[in-house]
Amino acid sequence: MAERMIVQLGDPILRERSRPVSPITQNVCNILDDMADTIYATEGRAGLSAIQIGIPKQLVVMDCGTGLIELINPVIVDSRGEQKGTEACLSIPGVVGIVTRAQYVKVKTLTRAGEEVVLEAEGFLARCVQHEIDHLHGILYIDYVNELYDDRKGKKLKPADANPILAHRRRLPR
Repeated sequence: MAERMIVQLGDPILRERSRPVSPITQNVCNILDDMADTIYATEGRAGLSAIQIGIPKQLVVMDCGTGLIELINPVIVDSRGEQKGTEACLSIPGVVGIVTRAQYVKVKTLTRAGEEVVLEAEGFLARCVQHEIDHLHGILYIDYVNELYDDRKGKKLKPADANPILAHRRRLPR
């Protein structure tokens, strides 16, 4: 298949809501293949949503260290616990933020064959799942943070460097 260009912060498509996929066609499978090629060719990646390659469909691919996971029309049906951790995003390179997420999530999703399956995730995988599903709803991790850190040095960014990025935040309902 092929690598795709990753949409960067500032492109309005990142704030769009992705549409459910129906039916799951060969074209959808090709998009998933391209997404997998893209994350494996990209340094520092864990996951990618279709919106990040300019396609507003509810598709996610991830490899959080245990092999490729594909999510089609994913819905979080249960969550519990809490974890704080560092997050980054291929659409916002060079910076990270500390985000509070659920420690555990249960997700209903579809396979390429259209079968409904349940994914249960904890820890880092749960963080990745939540981050990517947020993308499907136009939510970015920067919407949860007040500070950003340099990805390489780990140092807090000065306001002059952080503010242009944080200006793209959206207020989330509590």
